[in-house]
Amino acid sequence: MKKILYIFIHLNIYTCFFFGIHAQELSLSLKAEKPISKGIKDSLRMQITFADLATLQKETDTIYQKLQRMGFIESELLLLQKENDSSYSANFFLGKKYNEIKIFYSEEHFDKKELQLITSEITDEYFMLPFEAIPLSLRKLTSLRNQRGNAFARIKLTGFEKDEKNGLSATLFVEDGNIRTIDSIAIKGYEKFPRSFLKYYAGVKKGKVFNQKKLVEQNENLNSLGFVNAIKPPEALFRKDSTTVYFYLEKQNNNLFDGILGFATNEETQKLELNGYLNLELNNNLNYGEQLLINYKADGQEQVNFRAKITLPYILKTPFGLSGELKIFKRDSTFITTEQQLRATYQINPKSTTYIGYKGYDSSNLLDEAIAGTPIEDFKSKFFILGATYIKAQNRTLFPIKTEIILDTGIGSREKESNAEDQVFAETTLNNIFNLNYKNSIFVQNITSVLFSETYLVNELFRFGGINSMRGFNENSIDASLFSVINTEYRYQFNEGVFLHSIIDVGYFENQTLSLKQKLYSFGLGIGLGTKAGLFRFNVANGNSENQPFSFSNSKIHISISSKF
Repeated sequence: MKKILYIFIHLNIYTCFFFGIHAQELSLSLKAEKPISKGIKDSLRMQITFADLATLQKETDTIYQKLQRMGFIESELLLLQKENDSSYSANFFLGKKYNEIKIFYSEEHFDKKELQLITSEITDEYFMLPFEAIPLSLRKLTSLRNQRGNAFARIKLTGFEKDEKNGLSATLFVEDGNIRTIDSIAIKGYEKFPRSFLKYYAGVKKGKVFNQKKLVEQNENLNSLGFVNAIKPPEALFRKDSTTVYFYLEKQNNNLFDGILGFATNEETQKLELNGYLNLELNNNLNYGEQLLINYKADGQEQVNFRAKITLPYILKTPFGLSGELKIFKRDSTFITTEQQLRATYQINPKSTTYIGYKGYDSSNLLDEAIAGTPIEDFKSKFFILGATYIKAQNRTLFPIKTEIILDTGIGSREKESNAEDQVFAETTLNNIFNLNYKNSIFVQNITSVLFSETYLVNELFRFGGINSMRGFNENSIDASLFSVINTEYRYQFNEGVFLHSIIDVGYFENQTLSLKQKLYSFGLGIGLGTKAGLFRFNVANGNSENQPFSFSNSKIHISISSKF
């Protein structure tokens, strides 16, 4: 009997507890001197059930603030009334809803061009603003003051008044505080980082007006260097009479290597031949920002390419730099050409660089006897070169460069058999990535090169074709005195390490030694894989010339591997 009594008592306790919890849930309804439209209720996004009275009262305060921001500036909470044990009603006086406000301003603080960022209705004395746009607009105006160095600027509306037409007006109050400039710069994490890059490449300099937004953009630009990674956004320490900016950086391994080398014996000459390719890139190993490139490609029979380049930026911590380059190209037993180049560079701003320099060619004919219709001769060329580059970076691991413009020109002469001939060349590279959204983008590139001369030799022509120019054709298999190639890719990025892309290339070239003019086309697909070792790219493209029937046998596979160490 006792057990039954205990069970009965416990059941009553649990039942009372269960209903007691639900009895504590409170509800709130809204009332006003006039019907409240569904649109207003939706805009309020009001919570209607609450666990306790304190939470319910907090919601009524939030509703009041929302009504004020919506334009009901005359609104007030008249009464929070208890209807029954679990229901409350909030009685508001709404008053007139103001849809816009006239704001008087001083051109001392903002000019019309700046105000166009928030409104299009502007006069010399005031501007009109939708009431609900006030908070966002004031934040934008505050950001403008911050960009001028007023890090602690405050902007608000004061002196609210009704005009004769029952409209609403106010005055824009601006409190600037002291203008802040960058007095010192500190680097945390990578203390040996070459500060010249911070000054000339990123554009961060002492004495410049403090601008937090711009500092974040400059910090992101450092990521495009490759040998450094910005760990987090920069921070500022404001003292009474100074401002210190802190950058948080870490050194990144940015040395690249990939290659396959093989040895074989030539059946005809019985000589040992080297084939394959080697690509070595050493970056910032001395914490100076220096770069050393060594590139070698050989197919064992037709072509041998060798390239070595060294770059020394910001010599003596100035915006001037030096670079030297050596190229050797050998085509089977036909000819060999050596190119030397020396440049003096000047960094105009973080995105733009210009240069002047010297470029020389020395080519030798390897043929024992001349081939009819193939003008190949020994020659030497000297050029004074001038050019410029513009590079805009973006914060994307796989595609760090958004826009690139390269212009390379030269004027000089070619000497052969003691005869000199004036020559001019121009080369341009233009590319841009159109980001549709995070996963989808379109890449467009144009490469154009032209040589102006009275006569032409085969061994001085431009050579193009392959993964870096016209895909679907063998590397450097096309000779041209003029060529222009448009590369396009639609890219779909699955994640930070994998992307798929289309290949549509269109080209045109002229070869004056053959009196040839021809159009080229190629179509295909490619995939890119970002791994811990580097970036692997695999392209399949079918290349065809004008009036040539389509054939699968014209398809080429292009493979590129870049490994970091």
